[in-house]
Amino acid sequence: MNNLTDALQIPDTQSERDHRRLAIQRVGVKDLRYPIQLLVAGAAQTCAATWALDVALPAEKKGTHMSRFVAWLDELHAGGVVLDTATLRERHLAMLERLEADEGRIEAAFSFFLRKRAPVSGLASLLDYRGRCVAETLGGHTVLWAEVGVPVKSLCPCSKEISDYGAHNQRAMVTIRAELLEPVEWHELVRFAEDEASSEIWPMLKRTDEKWVTERAYENPKFVEDLVRDVALRLEREPRVGRYVVEVENIESIHNHSAYARIERA
Repeated sequence: MNNLTDALQIPDTQSERDHRRLAIQRVGVKDLRYPIQLLVAGAAQTCAATWALDVALPAEKKGTHMSRFVAWLDELHAGGVVLDTATLRERHLAMLERLEADEGRIEAAFSFFLRKRAPVSGLASLLDYRGRCVAETLGGHTVLWAEVGVPVKSLCPCSKEISDYGAHNQRAMVTIRAELLEPVEWHELVRFAEDEASSEIWPMLKRTDEKWVTERAYENPKFVEDLVRDVALRLEREPRVGRYVVEVENIESIHNHSAYARIERA
């Protein structure tokens, strides 16, 4: 018997029927590390991503084909596919077709970079941001989500008001999770956070830049409550965004804890 015939004789247990009459809402793979190519500020950027891929399994099916998830990812990488909103939707639906599923979900978490120029010297450097994209199909409806984690600077209005000089300030993390009704670029989501902070931050600064950042924050103090509201208002005015969650964590410089605020539009 040759190898082809041997392969044909191997039983496909996953394709057998199951008699326990229990559907599985999500079954697949998670914590799978594979490259991703993103369209960031008009250019393709290759990142290392951690993926979670799953589908719904009907009650009568015994199992799903786990290897097809990896094969789908490898086709993205080998084909040089650059993911934007339209491509993410298209490829997600192709994954469902490959897995013979009506419902499913893909999620990728990664870091991406934007080149920034310091405010006075113009010195250029790369700043990293947290990113996440999700595509999910349920009940015949597909939704896309994008998430960014944006480091910024915050300065306390109360500290400024009560002090004879100076005010305590700290780094803050603004996280935006937005349902995309129409395409929104990664750098646009970042600007929603940076524009509303006491000051944005840069990886590399000269002394003239440091002076600018310090004074900018001092002139623009914000509580954690101010920052989360101001970012949420930006999203409220954005017609391309549906549901959203905004979270702000101030990594306090005068406490051993963080200040935190969250606004959600369901």
